[in-house]
Amino acid sequence: MPTPDLTAERLKRARSFAAEADSLASRTVLVTGAGSGIGKAVALASAAAGAQVILSGRSVKRLETSFEEIVKAGGPEPSIAPLDLEKALAQQYDELAVAVLKRYEKLDGLVHCAGLLGVLAPLSHYDVPTFYRVMHVNVTAAFALTQVLQPALEQSADASIIFTSSGAGRRGKAYWTGYAASKFATEGMMQSLADELSNTRIRVNAVNPGKARTAMRRQAFPSEDLATLPEPSSLVGPYLWLLSAASSGVTGLSCDAQ
Repeated sequence: MPTPDLTAERLKRARSFAAEADSLASRTVLVTGAGSGIGKAVALASAAAGAQVILSGRSVKRLETSFEEIVKAGGPEPSIAPLDLEKALAQQYDELAVAVLKRYEKLDGLVHCAGLLGVLAPLSHYDVPTFYRVMHVNVTAAFALTQVLQPALEQSADASIIFTSSGAGRRGKAYWTGYAASKFATEGMMQSLADELSNTRIRVNAVNPGKARTAMRRQAFPSEDLATLPEPSSLVGPYLWLLSAASSGVTGLSCDAQ
């Protein structure tokens, strides 16, 4: 069964996990939302740990910035795989999957960091098209990308799928209907897939990064002083832990970064 008995001490180590320079060497990792925020931080940290990173996101300009930062820091040269999760068609997902297998022959890590907040509003006033957009980007697109990339993940000796969760996906609160529903769905998808793949070489987990100095956080709490919040780069420990051999055998876990 997934969700092993993890002690508080082991979870603490996961939060403060510091990957060594070669701890992800020879691993290929695709990160969505790699142009900013948590996604960019995970991509840069993975490259610093030796991973061959595939940068995915909707803004080519931002992905190119992440690319340049990785190269400048001396990491393995990454790849750029633009994909607008809100607008992408099935053919674009399939083309990405084919390209990954053709170039790398396997995929060792898939990290879902891209996400959409939507709006904060009472359900009675929540715009239906916006609700559809939030659910599509946060849930349906993650489902579709995982599905098409599973054959590449099956070629890995130790593959890891990581979904980005949220406290809003464990306990709902007023005015967060769309985002909370999408994150509850994310947690359920992670748990179901972890159980489904429990006898394979693919691990499935989730990370809740918590409060962070990101554009989404500013959108949700515009009056909050972002300077008081952690930088995304300080919250990547659990992601790196789950991508590395240090967490081998761990599946079905929803881990907090703070």
